[in-house]
Amino acid sequence: MSSPFIGRGWSFPMGVAPTGGVAMVSQDVEIEQAIRIILGTAPGERPMRPEFGCGIHDYVFAPGDGETAGRLAHEVRVALDRWEPRIEVTDVVVAYDTVNEGVLYLDVRYTVRSTNNQRNLVFPFYTIPED
Repeated sequence: MSSPFIGRGWSFPMGVAPTGGVAMVSQDVEIEQAIRIILGTAPGERPMRPEFGCGIHDYVFAPGDGETAGRLAHEVRVALDRWEPRIEVTDVVVAYDTVNEGVLYLDVRYTVRSTNNQRNLVFPFYTIPED
């Protein structure tokens, strides 16, 4: 099902299509890539849009506890509510990797507004563990 509200855009990372042009993505793939770009960008990283991004990067040196998990979930929700109007975030679950110290998984559960399609995206986030 094609929806003009979801849109179409360049793939990320940029690539070349089989036809020789810029590789394009659309629908749910474009939304997923947009979410990854938002979460992977720290506010202040883009000179022409310094407020763009997600505040999770402020927690790279934070302790691996429940308070940090709650703050990370809040930052993800705030950023996606602001920068990705095509979705409604239904839940953000933060899980600590039990094998690899300093690795967290941000499980973003969302609904695509135009199609009412429920999806999730797991975004790995890396911290610097305490000594």
